[in-house]
Amino acid sequence: MLDLDGSSLTDEEKNLLHNANVGGVILFSRNILSRHQVKSLCEEISAINPRLLIAVDQEGGRVQRLLNGYTILPSLQLLGQFAAHDIKKGLHLANDLGWLMASEVIASGLDISFAPVLDLDHKTSSIIGDRSFGDNPKTVINLAHSFIKGMNESGMQAIGKHFPGHGGIHEDTHFVHSEDHRSLAELESHDLLPFSQLQNKLGGIMTAHISFPKINMDIATFSEFWLKDILRKKIKYAGVIFSDDLSMKGADTFGGIEVKVQKALESGCTMILICNDRDGAYKALDFMEKQGISQSKKLFSLKASKLISWKSLETEPRRLEILERLNTFNLEMA
Repeated sequence: MLDLDGSSLTDEEKNLLHNANVGGVILFSRNILSRHQVKSLCEEISAINPRLLIAVDQEGGRVQRLLNGYTILPSLQLLGQFAAHDIKKGLHLANDLGWLMASEVIASGLDISFAPVLDLDHKTSSIIGDRSFGDNPKTVINLAHSFIKGMNESGMQAIGKHFPGHGGIHEDTHFVHSEDHRSLAELESHDLLPFSQLQNKLGGIMTAHISFPKINMDIATFSEFWLKDILRKKIKYAGVIFSDDLSMKGADTFGGIEVKVQKALESGCTMILICNDRDGAYKALDFMEKQGISQSKKLFSLKASKLISWKSLETEPRRLEILERLNTFNLEMA
């Protein structure tokens, strides 16, 4: 999965999307001007290669790329705080917000949002923070389950992140290598619980570029122990495993991009992300072609299973009712 330079495809990108080893495209803020423009861009991508997954980070709070013309979603932390006062209303709202987010994303021509965040965090991580439902495993599991059900109702598979848990460190792995010094027992009783209990509800899981030296020295993205022994065998997860972006500094523990690609694939990643590094993307594609690496058939299962039009969505009673409740929610939580 790779990124694009701007709000429309360049001739270079049109050729690149034909490459047999490109399996998807992720949109960032620079690619997004309006609903109409995003829809046109996605239609152009799909016309070139209909099997490509088109993705975005539309979590809510401070991480939502689709803004102009879209519902501004509250952070998951705010939702967790609301649920702490009224769990029934909180679960209902989580379900509706999952449906609303996914419906608007699908109506724009995309297949998946990398959501929800399953990391447990409460004022620890500089990068997770209010992106997390909270630090209580039971609360996170229950709210995430409702959110995922809503996503599924719209026709979107959920992608949980960041396995095995990003909330225990302060550092931002976009910029530095990070270590979490907890034991496996500590993680299994806390951070791993959302992933293990929701594993059969997730179409995909994204890895964390974090190492746990008391358990295994490799960052999770490059670790057969974490991805094959724990996630596949012990947790029995059978879906797609996405690497987090291999261009992040937290992944710079082995060397060049070819080495990182090889290590991520050997560890068990189904799809790797290389963003904001076009030269690195070309090197990765060349490496995969030379190695005869083929795409997993699992990837196509993540294509949106329903077609939703903005015309129908704008008058959809459920959406209108949710928007009305969101206004009340925002006033209550202000």
